[in-house]
Amino acid sequence: MMRVRAPAKLNLFLHVGETRSDGFHDLESLVVFAEESDFLVFEPADELSLHINGPFADALTNPTADMPENLVLRAARELDCARGAAITLEKNLPVAAGIGGGSADAGAALRGLNAFWNLQRDDAELIETAAAIGSDVPACVLSQPAWITGRGEIVQSVTDIPSFALVMANPNVPLGTEGVFASLNVRTGLGVMHPPGSEIASVWDLVGFLADSGNDLESPACEFAPAIDQVLGALAHEPGCVLAQMSGSGATCFGIFQELSLAVGAADRIAREHPSWWVRQTRIAPRDVGVTEG
Repeated sequence: MMRVRAPAKLNLFLHVGETRSDGFHDLESLVVFAEESDFLVFEPADELSLHINGPFADALTNPTADMPENLVLRAARELDCARGAAITLEKNLPVAAGIGGGSADAGAALRGLNAFWNLQRDDAELIETAAAIGSDVPACVLSQPAWITGRGEIVQSVTDIPSFALVMANPNVPLGTEGVFASLNVRTGLGVMHPPGSEIASVWDLVGFLADSGNDLESPACEFAPAIDQVLGALAHEPGCVLAQMSGSGATCFGIFQELSLAVGAADRIAREHPSWWVRQTRIAPRDVGVTEG
């Protein structure tokens, strides 16, 4: 048996360019991963199968016309369509939430099955396979801080970003990426931001680096889900929150905090004041969060 972590992806900023000839948008983003995760377990089997459990399992159990197959199964077949495995997905992350839940699961499936099946594919090969599955999947294969360009398939690892304290909050409003992108007023150009080197040593270094950035999808997402503004306000007004941002296409938002104790208190208060929201106190994950486990 092998157990693999599929951590939540967070866009510290997200800039979106013009629509490309292939129908995708050019993107520019600095992504990190949280300790809050889904988990995948792989066990030997002659055929490929997937069982889903966990608090958000019901959102994925029944195939639909738009999503006839879970991305975990698609990733497994893209990697090697002839091999079998009994896969269990523990779905802890909300679905359609802007934190790469399905992409994180697919990335973990590629990473884990590569080891489980002893295929010995390197990161470049896995990223190439991931790009055929979805724009967020290449970054999720690595599950480490990364600079993202192209439509998401160009992934450049960045110098370690410290494990800052976070609070993640979602108003339990699922958002379809397609509708948010369709309502977007895109930037006239990308390339103003550049990958960080070793200059981010403190939370204030990170705030300074992100000073001229933002999430271009935040405004259109708020049109579909006005509760996002409420979530951002709740995070921003907490003591010690130095940055409140929406991740991806929403509706999950995160706050970065000066100290762990302040994040713990903020998560407790927000959860009590908004019992219908999904709220988690977590951290930016260390670089080895996506590795396989026993």
